[in-house]
Formats: sequence, C-alpha cells, structure tokens
Amino acid sequence: MKRQIMEILVCPVCKGELQLTVEEENEKEIVTGDLFCNNCSEHYPIEDTIPNLLPPELRREGQ
Repeated sequence: MKRQIMEILVCPVCKGELQLTVEEENEKEIVTGDLFCNNCSEHYPIEDTIPNLLPPELRREGQ
C-alpha cells in the first residue's frame, strides 16, 4: 500500500479517520501493518501490500 492512499482512506464501517501502523515497509510501499479507526475501534490489516478494508463481519466469514 502506498502512503499517499492514506489521504483518501476512511473506515468502511463509520467513515472515521484511519490511523496507520507500519510493521514492514520497503522503498516503494507498506508491506505489512495495520489501519485502526479511533471512532469504532476496528482494525484493518495490511498484508502483502494490500489493505483489507472489508467490514469485520465479512472478513471473519472468509477465514
């Protein structure tokens, strides 16, 4: 995920602002990390450069 995309991302549940935590980053993008919404306390993982912004109930069904 490129850092610039943070300017347009919002929480898919409540449309709140997301806080980024980076675990691994290369010269081009964030490889792993987490997006957190302070409004509704939901976490959205970033894995293999892809943020998973599915609502929590849909994410859990797919696992």
